[in-house]
Amino acid sequence: MRHSRPPRENSTLAVPLPEALKTPDASRVRQRNVLYGPWVPLGFVLPALVYFAAMFGYPLYYSISMSVRHFTVASFLTGVAPYVGLRNYVDLFTDRLFLAALGKTAIFTVFSIAGQMVIGMLLALFFRRAFPFSSAMRALLLAPWLLPIVVSASVWRWMFAQDTGIINYVLLSAGIVSEPVPWLIEPAYALCAVIFTNIWIGIPFSMAVFHSGLQALPKEIFEAAEIDGANAWQRFRFVTLPLLKPLTAIVFILSVTYTVKVFDLIFVMTGGGPAYGTETLAIRSYQLSFRDLDFGHGAAVGNVLILISLCFAFFYIRSFKRSLIVEEG
Repeated sequence: MRHSRPPRENSTLAVPLPEALKTPDASRVRQRNVLYGPWVPLGFVLPALVYFAAMFGYPLYYSISMSVRHFTVASFLTGVAPYVGLRNYVDLFTDRLFLAALGKTAIFTVFSIAGQMVIGMLLALFFRRAFPFSSAMRALLLAPWLLPIVVSASVWRWMFAQDTGIINYVLLSAGIVSEPVPWLIEPAYALCAVIFTNIWIGIPFSMAVFHSGLQALPKEIFEAAEIDGANAWQRFRFVTLPLLKPLTAIVFILSVTYTVKVFDLIFVMTGGGPAYGTETLAIRSYQLSFRDLDFGHGAAVGNVLILISLCFAFFYIRSFKRSLIVEEG
């Protein structure tokens, strides 16, 4: 015989609530409003706002203020820096050295990014399939990324030395060149040397990001493409590259943002020379400010560099948002 089960009483209704919870008095409501009022979120955000204002806001304001004034060494002592408006910026774009530095920055950035991304992608594809000692080899390839830039630049400056460098020794021993190459003496060779060194430093970042992206791709898509008869190049061209497009955009923009303002590598290897052959915008800003003591024009060059970086940062944020939308969709 089947017995009907009595309905369960709602336990929340069975237990009587205290009177204090039923009718909260005005003091409790006021206390809750104080605890969860609009000032509480502001209290959490305030440390970040103070940090950004102190570390980024004030230096940027001071740099902009210096760039619109005739700021010299005496200005630090007297506090007098006449306002000149945009004259410093106008002087820059009529200065032959600034325009040359702008061109050197573009060449340095384009060739560095192309080398880093192409070689990084090739190495990521090479390490996609596991083989003995692959993890150890990947760890060794990350070494340039872990070393301080000053150390790497000093080592490569020694390797590129004309008479005692190991690169000329290898080239001469192999019969590739008949006389030592003046790597850091001729302007064209010096620019190639710093670009090559910057590529060597940036390859681990591109390789690590592309390798993680390749590992996250579904294998079923590649197996289906292989069954359909696609060869290795077609699988890379029509499957891998489209799937890695958001990641490639992020790597590109981050690499450009870093490369366009490289200073320590070039300063240690060549100091911007010879004959301004490796003088980029970052080096030009330093030379104007701390060699010529022309802080107004130096700050103007620095602000142009900041503006270029902000443009790429804007595109980075747009690409990042777009990748999030694709993942959520």
